Amino acid sequence: MRKKVIVEMQDGLEARPIAMLVQTASQFKSRIYLEIQEKRVNAKSIMGVMSLALLNGEAVTLDAEGPDDAEAIAALEAFLKK
Repeated sequence: MRKKVIVEMQDGLEARPIAMLVQTASQFKSRIYLEIQEKRVNAKSIMGVMSLALLNGEAVTLDAEGPDDAEAIAALEAFLKK
């Protein structure tokens, strides 16, 4: 399952929100990735997510595959739109 989402976080993804995003992703059994342009990282990897340096207003594609992929996409989308 794939879904493009616009990051709607005032300060973008800094250290604390990244840690919370990784914690959210880690609650799911599915493999979850974040993609921006040609870069793809594991959403359960704090260093991977930090390397994206996502900012408010940027588009990111959520990609999940597994038994709870729809729930994972919904949870991460909600988190990115806080």
